Amino acid sequence: MLAELKGLNEECGVFGIWGHPDAAKITYYGLHSLQHRGQEGAGIVVSNGDSLYGVKGEGLVTEVFTEEKISQLKGNAAIGHVRYATAGGGGYDNVQPLLFRSQNGSLALSHNGNLINASMLKFQLENQGSIFQTTSDTEVLAHLMKRSGYLTVRESLKNSLPMLKGGYAFVILTEKEMLVALDPNGLRPLALGKLNDAYVVASETCAFDIIGAEYIRDVEPGEMLVINHEGVQSEIFSYHTTKAICSMEYVYFSRPDSNIQGINVHTARKNLGRELAREAPIDADVVTGVPDSSISAAIGYAEATGIPYEMGLIKNRYVGRTFIQPSQALREQGVKMKLSPVRGVVEGKRVVMVDDSIVRGTTSRRIVSLLKEAGAKEVHVMISAPPIKHPCFYGIDTPTNEELIAYNHSIEEMKELIGCDSLHFLSVQGLLKAIGKETGQCLACFTGHYPTEVFPKIKLTQKC
Repeated sequence: MLAELKGLNEECGVFGIWGHPDAAKITYYGLHSLQHRGQEGAGIVVSNGDSLYGVKGEGLVTEVFTEEKISQLKGNAAIGHVRYATAGGGGYDNVQPLLFRSQNGSLALSHNGNLINASMLKFQLENQGSIFQTTSDTEVLAHLMKRSGYLTVRESLKNSLPMLKGGYAFVILTEKEMLVALDPNGLRPLALGKLNDAYVVASETCAFDIIGAEYIRDVEPGEMLVINHEGVQSEIFSYHTTKAICSMEYVYFSRPDSNIQGINVHTARKNLGRELAREAPIDADVVTGVPDSSISAAIGYAEATGIPYEMGLIKNRYVGRTFIQPSQALREQGVKMKLSPVRGVVEGKRVVMVDDSIVRGTTSRRIVSLLKEAGAKEVHVMISAPPIKHPCFYGIDTPTNEELIAYNHSIEEMKELIGCDSLHFLSVQGLLKAIGKETGQCLACFTGHYPTEVFPKIKLTQKC
């Protein structure tokens, strides 16, 4: 579904490359492939072996970078970042990579995730004399590293990471090396690849495909990689690991052509649709998916039931990305501008509408209304994930419990509020079966069982 309308947004995407003469240009293409993970800001920092320098700005990758700007970023190593800003903040200062300079050298940070104890760490660090330049939780790590007392970046990072709680994937660049770290639960995706003699890391493997890199493996929970002219060295900074990658990466956030933990996202989504068809078969005339992330699940549902799949909804890709305001009236109008029903497909038909999630319910209600206005005789809403009843604290911008429709209403009540003829959600077991992993998934937004301690009363001014 349309993320900015649902109130469900991925926070960021990270990319890094070491040992390539066109590092900045490669990073530009890598970030372009990760644009779906954040549209509010983008940045690239390069290393020429002696110093770090970069370009960043608010907007899409194609808006921030011109050919002239990219040509000025000369170096054999680079890291990049695409960012989604939360509703309460933003601004140029928070756009990453964050760049820090000191007498011992420079450091650039890119981060995907959310540090749930950042507010407490900031309070302690400020009492010790730190002065923060941004409202981003990412900056906490730089201050911890500088205060660790270790002379090398490698040791200061390894010492600081265990102090962090939450979900995080860090890519760090200095003049002499690139460092990568993933939280002990592996909540956010991060993969390692190789492009000729250069090493690359990215939030998703689709970034490897666009630059022609070969996938090597996923970064493991609690693992730190040090990449330099000697190659790749792996170190463990936490042995207390329990793999719990965000299940919504498979359901909604990642691109269909990405592979996460060896599982293709498109295939997983088709399986979600098939499992949904087994759990909730409907006698209908046509199946359609809400563009874009639900199309794979809709195809799976259609294949499992034998009901024809049709393009019953069209997404308008030329609507400006910043026109939507945070009010319900304009949010509903935004749905109509973004999506259009195909009358010739749905008129007089019993329609199965497959979507990946329901957050507030506002968008689902409007889409059902659009289909019925176009002549659909019945609209049956099928959700290829369990009901989202709890907020995420690990780098996905979800509303509070009070704003989540599934937290406050039964499925029957939601059906009446949305105005559909029936409403069905995939079960948790069906989700795990479809993904193909019975363990190793974070299901907190469905079950309320978080893989780490959380601090629900603490709301950060700005994430990632």
